[in-house]
Amino acid sequence: MADPDDAPAAAPAIHAHMEYGDEMPHAHPPPAAAHAAAHEGGATRNISQLTRQTLALVLAGGRGERLKALTDWRAKPAVPFGGKFRIIDFTLSNCVNSGIRRIGIATQYKAQSLIRHVQRGWAGLDGRMGEFVELLPAQQRIHSSWYLGTADAVYQNLDILRRHAPRYVLVLAGDHVYKMDYGKMLAEHVARGADLTVGCVEVPRDHARALGVMAVDGEGAVASFLEKPAQPPALPGRPDRALASMGIYVFNAGFLYEQLVRDADAPGSSHDFGRDVIPHAVGRGYRVIAHDFRRSCVNMSEGNPYWRDVGTVDAFWEANMELTKVTPPLNLYDQDWPIWTYQEQLPPAKFVFDDEGRRGTAIDSLVSGGCIVSGSLVRRSLLFSNVRVHSFCTVEDAVVLPDVVMQRDVVVRRAVIDRECTLPSGTRIGVDPAQDRARFHLTERGIVLVTPEMLGQQVHHAR
Repeated sequence: MADPDDAPAAAPAIHAHMEYGDEMPHAHPPPAAAHAAAHEGGATRNISQLTRQTLALVLAGGRGERLKALTDWRAKPAVPFGGKFRIIDFTLSNCVNSGIRRIGIATQYKAQSLIRHVQRGWAGLDGRMGEFVELLPAQQRIHSSWYLGTADAVYQNLDILRRHAPRYVLVLAGDHVYKMDYGKMLAEHVARGADLTVGCVEVPRDHARALGVMAVDGEGAVASFLEKPAQPPALPGRPDRALASMGIYVFNAGFLYEQLVRDADAPGSSHDFGRDVIPHAVGRGYRVIAHDFRRSCVNMSEGNPYWRDVGTVDAFWEANMELTKVTPPLNLYDQDWPIWTYQEQLPPAKFVFDDEGRRGTAIDSLVSGGCIVSGSLVRRSLLFSNVRVHSFCTVEDAVVLPDVVMQRDVVVRRAVIDRECTLPSGTRIGVDPAQDRARFHLTERGIVLVTPEMLGQQVHHAR
């Protein structure tokens, strides 16, 4: 594994130390001066130093309700993605590849599979060097309630943050798929003398209703911030596009602590970064900067940065389907910025029988270890680990999660098949919408979601 600390030099720090008062805006050098200082000699601070002074806190406790039954028994960050990964692996890999080796993961909703995955796959950082991935379940450390919002999840772990004494805190969402060099965002944050920097990306305006949306001035400072607006403001001159928050924030540590304590004491606050903390900081004149994801994206596709909010069944299916293209927008084969995960010890995928009408074949598909395709056709699909496809089946445009068994003569089209489903012989999915709607979950775009419970198979035992 290449040393992610071998990074190019970044901008110098504008403030060696910053004190935060009550509710007064701070004086800062103008952006032009900050950018000029970034290219001058003198006391420079390179990106590797910035990342070593940073602690990342990954918010991974959300329900992910829009994913329907996929999150009935797991948190959204634990949902499998891309053939062998979990969604949270992308955020954690970005941290490690960026040189950020102090990582906390705040968990809450149905976190057992997420905890198990992190313990198995992310326990390799060296505690002797001050490196760690630390699980932070809701444990009522400060008050007698669970995490009340994204800001409260950080507030309830303030004592842990203070003990590690970072200079910067990187707050991350654990439920998006993208590749990003956080060091570049940190460098811009410091060079521009920001109190808070918000990662942002352009999205279709109709998608922005589920995200935080901001407006910026000509120098990139955030002028307004709205969380999940019914009518997202459009970009100037681009009525179909909006500037959305990625759920990625860089805070100066002292400023974060001050704002979290203020928010915890604020009557009527929902204790959420997007609804409360960021709008307050913008409204009170603190220096809140928008970081354009294009400046730190590791995976550009045809000039566009790759970032996916896989928060609905349709979006989850589509993002996985993109990986089956000859040149997918997300490069999983990049050895310079690998995606790390828990690596199961499995045999290679196997394809058997070569008879006319009974030939084990996979075309434009990803097939993971432990899979056996026996005399069946798989086309434009992802088979996660340990999938068994028995003879005379047809699987097209499907996302098949681990440990699924398809018995003989099964047809699956435009579907997501959840983990540990057994599809009986002769099952038809994605063929008759009326039958699919009666038995399974059918989305507006005609994607069929199938879980073991929908098939009458009890995998989870609540009692």
